[in-house]
Amino acid sequence: MSKNLLFFLLFPFLLLGQTKQLCFSFDDLPLVSYGINDTVYQQKLMSKLINSLKNNKIPAIGFVNEKKLYTDGKLNQFQVELLKSWVHNGLDLGNHTYSHPDYNNVSLDYFTNDLLKGEKITKKILKSKGKTLKYFRHPYLHVGNTKAKADSLKNYLHQHGYIAAPVSIDNEDYLFALAYKRAQEKDDTDLMLKIGHDYINYMEEKLKYFETEAQSLFGRDIKQILLLHASSLNSDYVDSLAIMCRKNKYEFINMDNALKDEVYKTPITVYGKWGISWLDKWAMSAGKKGDFFKDDPETPEYIKVLSK
Repeated sequence: MSKNLLFFLLFPFLLLGQTKQLCFSFDDLPLVSYGINDTVYQQKLMSKLINSLKNNKIPAIGFVNEKKLYTDGKLNQFQVELLKSWVHNGLDLGNHTYSHPDYNNVSLDYFTNDLLKGEKITKKILKSKGKTLKYFRHPYLHVGNTKAKADSLKNYLHQHGYIAAPVSIDNEDYLFALAYKRAQEKDDTDLMLKIGHDYINYMEEKLKYFETEAQSLFGRDIKQILLLHASSLNSDYVDSLAIMCRKNKYEFINMDNALKDEVYKTPITVYGKWGISWLDKWAMSAGKKGDFFKDDPETPEYIKVLSK
């Protein structure tokens, strides 16, 4: 039997064991603590999150809002040290603006001034480890609600050496996180466990949904980029997330690797006020309508109620 024929016969079975790839990205660093300013709590949250990422060999990137590094107008060294611990443990950082403005509601000048204000300390921290600041994540995933506005920011980022960091797997982890924090405040461990269990199931459904969407649009698996937040929920459940992802045959990659996928060069030709996954934007650009998105998993109603 020729080698070519053998490969042809075995190819479908090789695909069954093929590993897919996923980048973990975290927005709103240093932390999303929902108003809990206790430094012991915050340090424990960050340390547990970092240790889980390291133990699972997840080369995550976190996107910083530098406004969070200040208290009453003064630099809070504790918050800076949280960021340093992230980088010193081999994780990467990107710019998420200074104060998280909504580009849909402000001018290009206002937005880009805020963007530049949000890079000062992050650049220094990365430089101390021989790294450079190159990735930018749009707050609310709002890239511009018109072509002109989107193009203006895209050109600005390019001129200033930034690479936009897209999201292919969007989700409402922040609603689960707020519900989890409220259960935590009540010391309701049963509810916390229920939220954590339902969160992992929800994230698995999201993972499969966007995987299917990629297959429908491009006929293949893509290098996926997952949006998360540095919350107590994710600090407690990154281990479970990693197990779930591995069960679904995903390996973990960094942003550099993820963006090597040519899919991220796919043009977007529709614009609006929405903050949605790039997969959804590509689908809308391809003329896909409501039925195409009908299987997108919903956040459980009790989570919506708890997070109000």
